[in-house]
Amino acid sequence: MTDAVDAVETPTPRRKPKPAKREIGGRPLKPSTLMMGHGYDPALSEGSLKAPIFLTSTFAFENAAAGKRHFEGITGLREGGAEGLVYSRFNGPNQEILEDRLAVWDGAEDALTFSSGMTAICILMMAYCDQNDVIVHSGPLYAASEGFVAKVLSRFGVTYVDFPAGASREELDAVLAKARAQAEEQGGKVAMIYLESPANPTNALVDVEAVRDARDAAVPDCPIAIDNTFLGPLWSRPLEHGADIVAYSLTKYVGGHSDLVAGSIAGAKKWMDPVRALRNTMGGIVDPNTAWMLLRSLETVELRMQRAGENAAKVCEYLRSHPKVEGLGYLGFIADARQKDIYDRHCLGAGSTFSLFIRGGEAECFRFLDNLTIAKLAVSLGGTETLASHPASMTHLSVPHARKTMLGISDNLVRISIGIEDPDDLIADFEQALEHV
Repeated sequence: MTDAVDAVETPTPRRKPKPAKREIGGRPLKPSTLMMGHGYDPALSEGSLKAPIFLTSTFAFENAAAGKRHFEGITGLREGGAEGLVYSRFNGPNQEILEDRLAVWDGAEDALTFSSGMTAICILMMAYCDQNDVIVHSGPLYAASEGFVAKVLSRFGVTYVDFPAGASREELDAVLAKARAQAEEQGGKVAMIYLESPANPTNALVDVEAVRDARDAAVPDCPIAIDNTFLGPLWSRPLEHGADIVAYSLTKYVGGHSDLVAGSIAGAKKWMDPVRALRNTMGGIVDPNTAWMLLRSLETVELRMQRAGENAAKVCEYLRSHPKVEGLGYLGFIADARQKDIYDRHCLGAGSTFSLFIRGGEAECFRFLDNLTIAKLAVSLGGTETLASHPASMTHLSVPHARKTMLGISDNLVRISIGIEDPDDLIADFEQALEHV
């Protein structure tokens, strides 16, 4: 008979469903198939086909030794992290299922979810930056991301070196040499290379492969993180091109219904663990209800993104020849040879968010925006509805004027996110709104 003391000294990890089969008959399964039902076993929840919403702040341990072992993992005294559910600031069933499925989409080993995209980005950067370190980042970035580096991390001695999105390998070598020298002078290190591709709001692309090669030659231990919100998870898979960490505002295409706010990162476990540890301390994990809504949204993300992409192609085909349109920042119509080469190597589709350059300036853009009837005047993107905004005076208002000019965020730029409405109706809406310009 087993001694009672022995029984509590060898706790059993929480039961989790077996990993999903990744192939049938030698044929690899696609993420849209793998993800369906992944990470969840109905037998563990009274046979419910869909995961319930687990609204609880804490979880009961099977015995005291199990509780000790979980906290040994959480605090880093033992490798491997928690082996079960502990406390809702650390983990929960809905969050773990969501993280498992997000990892499937990006082909990642591990994923973490957060209460917003900016929470994900801020905790990610803080997890890797020490005092006097240097961040290297592409430009433009979403204004809040750039502001966090320039205005918040700078208070702790963290500096940055930036480069334009389409930089060549030679330019990247020079940027990293400058960053290394800057880090040595400050007594720190190059802590992270942070990319955004396509860039918000210009749609400029970063050559991730060139960044990886330059990193490997100059600062091999430095992680490469990339915000893949505009194209992921359907039209771009940055982990396959050399990035170590992929970040998302799940609010956008993954959520896809403009009814929630959340964020995530994914990558190898070694890159996720430091971020998980800081998230455990600070909080910021996505709540169970939002995680459940995202599980719902993931089941249709491919359908929604495909329809929106088809709509965008039709709308842009109309807009490109309109006399009041000066240009389009649409990935389906790339004219620059360098950007086209990056697109061909890195992208699986042109997406459905683009920049529309109207002849004139702010006044003309405002007249266009104020006269839209189907498209809604609102920030954000990736929803089922078409959205339009004016970045220079809205999302990127805090960016200094000179920098906006340098990055191409002009007063005549309108950012459009095409939804899943009828494309002919959208064209009619844009046509009548342009009549007022």
